[in-house]
Amino acid sequence: MTALAISLIGSFRQHYREVRRAAEAFVEAGLDVRSPTICEIANEGAAFVRFESDPPTSSDHHIQAATFDKILSSDVIYVVAPNGYVGPTTNLELGRVLERGLPVFYSERPKDLPISVPDSAVHQPHSLIDLIARERLPRPRVRPYATADRVVLSVRDVRLHVLLVRRGTQPYRGMLALPGGFVRPGESLAETARREFAEETGIEDADLPLRQLRTYSDPMRDPRGVVHTTAFLAISAARPEPAGGSDAASADWVEIEPTLRTRLAFDHAIMLDDAVAEVRSLVEYTPLALSFCPDLFTLTDLRRVYEAVWNVELDAGSFNKKLTDPRRGLTESTSLTRQGENGRPSKLYRRGPASCESYISPPILPPRRVG
Repeated sequence: MTALAISLIGSFRQHYREVRRAAEAFVEAGLDVRSPTICEIANEGAAFVRFESDPPTSSDHHIQAATFDKILSSDVIYVVAPNGYVGPTTNLELGRVLERGLPVFYSERPKDLPISVPDSAVHQPHSLIDLIARERLPRPRVRPYATADRVVLSVRDVRLHVLLVRRGTQPYRGMLALPGGFVRPGESLAETARREFAEETGIEDADLPLRQLRTYSDPMRDPRGVVHTTAFLAISAARPEPAGGSDAASADWVEIEPTLRTRLAFDHAIMLDDAVAEVRSLVEYTPLALSFCPDLFTLTDLRRVYEAVWNVELDAGSFNKKLTDPRRGLTESTSLTRQGENGRPSKLYRRGPASCESYISPPILPPRRVG
């Protein structure tokens, strides 16, 4: 028999004798019983059951979290429900299990849960062991939630910044995160990304182009369940002042620097890394750098975009020649000027004929790739 991992859930406080008897039967049949550990209860009669194997210094919360990890990493879940009683704690565990689409079997039909349990899901331990031995388990079907997140980048003082919110609710309350949230009925992913961004930052940006980055689907990326999210990249030339709203306590532009990764909730550090890598690549082969600039800009403004994105210092003379090379079509000169940093007027440019989705040739490569 394949050593499948199985976890047992039920009211340990009231029915641990039945739970343990079933667990021992599964162990004897060669199954890997992940939870519970087969041992004695250490705090008989307490509201939260602790076993002799539980670390005495661990809090109830940490023990419950570790138990969830064991349950959700199992192949099969067995609900021990004598006389149909499941109990409130088991209700919570069962809800998370059903979200994951794991195969669930019951010793008896639950009477305190408004769910329909087919005859094929009701088994005593010996009949479930026989079913597993004949490899007749149903295939799990995951029912993930869908969310959309925004990675909005801007340049300020030759530094790349990202617009982040501070979470006002659990999970990760108080930590920084990318604006985003759950898809509502009738919404596309892009519509969700725009709505959540406006709600959490107070910034309406219906005209800001969105570029779909990728989808993130690690089943453990969100402690609330299986949540698949799609990240959208956007570039902002202006830096409007955000204001936290909805479930965001605050919102602000934050410089992208090495320690920022440790302050981000969920897997948003991975999303931010991917977004920065995408932008670094795109500015080499497309006119994306122009999206960081206003309608009229100086060559210094545009060069600083490349310096911020690549995190390098560029030679002004030689790099400006690349920016004005007519083969690339990046810039067009105007007759307008702006007072420069050195007191002298600086010539203003506008976007050239290169389209947003076109590839520029020859590409503009960072110093590390020249030659």
